[in-house]
Amino acid sequence: MATVLVCDDAAMSRETLRRNVALVPGVQRVDVAVSGEEVLDRWPVEQPDLVLMDVRMPGIGGIEAARRLVMRHPEAVIVMVTVAQDRDAVSRAIATGARGFLTKDATREEITSTVSFALESAAWGSAQRRPRELLVGEPPALTERELQVLEGMSRGRSNGEIGKELFLSEDTVKTHARRLFRKIGAADRAQAAALGYRWGYVS
Repeated sequence: MATVLVCDDAAMSRETLRRNVALVPGVQRVDVAVSGEEVLDRWPVEQPDLVLMDVRMPGIGGIEAARRLVMRHPEAVIVMVTVAQDRDAVSRAIATGARGFLTKDATREEITSTVSFALESAAWGSAQRRPRELLVGEPPALTERELQVLEGMSRGRSNGEIGKELFLSEDTVKTHARRLFRKIGAADRAQAAALGYRWGYVS
């Protein structure tokens, strides 16, 4: 059974996320922190299986806290929490070693999928292990359409919005998305976007 540490300086956001994460199968305990500094102090003692870290907080902030935590403890598993349009923050967070991200408006299903995926990756392996073995070696080749769909996902666009931009039906976008997920080993949109940032498909 896993332990999760939720870090957010906003009480309402912190409590909402804590309640949703507590419902994820396999999660035994969910603790909370209010700052990146607190996470850095507590992680060596408590060693939670997963940290959900808000990107923008007072003090050193979530991105810098994630960077310091991974530098000191490479085995730490971090998922960033951010607003949908904050692409620069997501990119910087993934570059620090975060395993993925959740948007503030993520559904309960998306939270469950992302948390389960991150915990699975933590259980698999070593300090340097990434979410999927596909991250070792060359990234998979994507078609132009798959790249376009991935780019849209990274900007927080829905399948319908991506379809309008590309003059495709929503069902066609879903088909490209399924193929994309299968190629890169992603379980959902957030993980696909995180891998896209890490591999340089999107920036």
